[in-house]
Amino acid sequence: MYLALFVASLFVGPQTEEPVRRLAWMSMLVMVGAVAGSALWFIIVQKWLVGAFCPYCMSTHLTGLLLTALVIIRVRKDRIRPLHTLGLISAGLLLSGMLVAFQVGFAPTTVYKAGVSQVQLPVLDYQNAPIIGSEDAPYKVTLLFDYNCAHCQKLHFMLPEVVRRYGGKLAFVLCPTPLNTKCNPYIPKDVALFKNSCEMAEIGLAVWCVNRAVYPEFDNWMFTYESGDRWCPRTLKAAKEKAMELVGKAKLEAALSNPWIGQYLQTSIRIFGQTLQGQKGGIPKLVYGSRWVIPEADNAENLMAIIRTSLAVPQP
Repeated sequence: MYLALFVASLFVGPQTEEPVRRLAWMSMLVMVGAVAGSALWFIIVQKWLVGAFCPYCMSTHLTGLLLTALVIIRVRKDRIRPLHTLGLISAGLLLSGMLVAFQVGFAPTTVYKAGVSQVQLPVLDYQNAPIIGSEDAPYKVTLLFDYNCAHCQKLHFMLPEVVRRYGGKLAFVLCPTPLNTKCNPYIPKDVALFKNSCEMAEIGLAVWCVNRAVYPEFDNWMFTYESGDRWCPRTLKAAKEKAMELVGKAKLEAALSNPWIGQYLQTSIRIFGQTLQGQKGGIPKLVYGSRWVIPEADNAENLMAIIRTSLAVPQP
């Protein structure tokens, strides 16, 4: 679209014959209408759907809106009637409206990355690990996650429904996997978002050590939010205060010195490291046997399909 605008702009000068010049202006009005409509739509997507602004995208969208204004101001000097101008811009807006309708009406298919580990993965003691589902479930899927990960938060609340649909035959073993170099050597560089991930993982496991019955409450609380229109990770201070509220300050501090916590974290981290592709990979990650998958599911049904297809977990 921008390339077409540039080409059309070469024919709006005073040396161009009037019929050609008017045709170029009319084409540009349709195109800037489409550019403006698309810019407004993608700003709305960032504000209310994504919940974050991309500076590079915003630069593009603001440039498009500025270009629209400049074309409208300049076209008036070539005596194109206001009604014609409005009609042509509206036609462009209609084109961008088609884009909006397509994006709203046709959701993309579920996307995920999957693979098979080439080495034997560390084995977890499922009887001595946090779990969603029954300890007696024949199919146990390991979940690598980080309490600061937005994709993990989205996935977290699909798990109980998947367990329910499997009729208790499937369970998820929870393995905190901090994305921080302080405890995870497979992370190439630190990101501010995950600066407290190691400590948060330790606090969660300490709560489980003290009282397994209240661990689900802590785990769910870490991924919920009380206000606003999108989830924000809990602060380290808030996580520690919630843990002390559930198990007591003295018991929490004593549990944090339990060597099992460090051993469990390192097992989770080794699984993470041995399921990387070309030293790259992400979370949340589901592991079953030697198979692993990074799911991007919209609902429990999508997640079940991924589990069956990529992990080869039998159907319920």
